[in-house]
Amino acid sequence: MKTEWIDGFAIRTAGDQNGIVISANREGLLSLAKQLTALAEAAPGSHIHYDAYNSLEEGSPEMIIEKIH
Repeated sequence: MKTEWIDGFAIRTAGDQNGIVISANREGLLSLAKQLTALAEAAPGSHIHYDAYNSLEEGSPEMIIEKIH
């Protein structure tokens, strides 16, 4: 699945035993919204990997979002 990014996006994740926080600027939120919409239309089992090497700010834990059913 192709992921599209809006120029200037910034996304960071943080998490502990109490939960996960996704923090993003406007461009990051719009990028995530486009990608989640595409994922919703994909086949079950499709997923998107987010990590510091391709999308998240350095130090952010990896995040994987997968479509079920």
